Amino acid sequence: MHKLFLLDPARVFLNHGSFGACPAEVFTAYQHWQLELERNPVDFLGRRSGALLAQARDALAQYLGAQAQDLVFVPNATTGVNIVARSLAVEAGLSSDDEILTTNHEYGACNATLDWVCQRSGARKVTIDIPLPYVAGEFAERVWAGVTPRTRVLFLSHITSGTALIFPIAELVQRARAAGIVTLIDGAHAPGHIPLNLDALGADFYTGNCHKWLCAPKGSAFLHVRREHHALLHAPVISWGYLEDPSPSGHGAYTGTTLLERRFQWQGTRDIAAFLAVPAAIYFQQRHHWGQVQQRCHTLAAQTLARVCALTGLAPMCGDADYGQMVVLPVPPMDAQNLGHRLLHEHGIEIPVTTHQSQLFVRLSVQGYNTQDDMDALLRALQIILTNF
Repeated sequence: MHKLFLLDPARVFLNHGSFGACPAEVFTAYQHWQLELERNPVDFLGRRSGALLAQARDALAQYLGAQAQDLVFVPNATTGVNIVARSLAVEAGLSSDDEILTTNHEYGACNATLDWVCQRSGARKVTIDIPLPYVAGEFAERVWAGVTPRTRVLFLSHITSGTALIFPIAELVQRARAAGIVTLIDGAHAPGHIPLNLDALGADFYTGNCHKWLCAPKGSAFLHVRREHHALLHAPVISWGYLEDPSPSGHGAYTGTTLLERRFQWQGTRDIAAFLAVPAAIYFQQRHHWGQVQQRCHTLAAQTLARVCALTGLAPMCGDADYGQMVVLPVPPMDAQNLGHRLLHEHGIEIPVTTHQSQLFVRLSVQGYNTQDDMDALLRALQIILTNF
C-alpha cells in the first residue's frame, strides 16, 4: 500500500503514531476543499461552510457510533482536552476541595493542561502509578483505588502515547458515572486504530484525532460531548456563534444552530478543509477493508516485538491484547537521543525513542503502508547499534 501514500520512499517510516500519514487520494480531497475556499471565500465560508461541516460531522458520527449533534471538530486532541479542562475549571467551579485523578502514562501536553488548571483552581492532581510490565486485569482496580470523596474528574488515555497501551476504560467510565465523577478521555490514538462506539462507552467527554490512525489530513480531530454537558463548554475563541442569531440566513449559515455548533464551529477565519476531508479518509479505509489491514499490522508488530526481545533478552511490557498497531520495543539503557539519531541518520529509519520511569523503548508504529522489509530493516539497525554500544 505504500504507493497509495505520499511518504518519502527513501525513508523507512515507522512513526505513524506521532502525526499520521495521509493517503494521496485523501490529500487530493483536502486540496479540493482548499480550492473551493479560494474560488469564492465569501460563498464558501459565509454561506456553504455550515452545511458542509454538518455533512462531514454526520459521516464521522456514524463511524464513531455517536450522534452528530454531540460532535464538534477541533484541530487536535490536545485542543479538545484544553477546552474541557478549562471549562471544568471555570464553569464547574473546581476548587481546593477537588481532585483530578489520572495515571502516570498520560501525554505530556495533557499533563501540562491539568497542571495549569490545578494551579489556577487550587484543585489537586492525583496520579496513579500503572507499573510495567502492564497487567490489564489490574488496571481498573488500581485506578479506582485512587478515588476519594474529593474526586471530581477522571482523566485517562484510551491508548497511551509513550507506552502504546490500550487502557480498558469502559468499566471505569461506568463506575465514574455511578459515582458522579466526570470522565474526560484522551482518545488521540484511537480513531482508525481500535473500534469505537462513543454512545455505548458513555464518557462525558471524549476527544480523538482523525489525522493519526484514521489517516485524515493534519489538523482534523473531534470532541464528543454528552448532551447534558453542552452548555458547560466554552470555545477558546469567542466569536459570532455567541450572539443571538442562529438563523440560517444570518450568522447561522456558518455558526450553526445548536448551542455546541454556535460556540465551536466558527472560530474566525480558518481553513476547514481538513475537517471536510475526514469522510474521504473514512471511505478510503472502508474501501480497503481496514479491519484486515489492522490485523496484518498488529501481526507484524507482534512478530517484531518478539524478535527485538529475543535480540535484547528483555521481556515485553504487555500482553498481545494490550496493544494494536503500535507497541513499545524494550531496549537496553543507553543515550536515547543518540539512539534516535543513529536510527534516522545512519539507517534511514523514522521512529521515536521513548522513556518511561527510566526504561528505554523504541516505539514502533505499523500502518498499512509498512511491510516485512521495514521490520527487517529495523532489526538489522538495532543489531548493529546494540553490538557497537
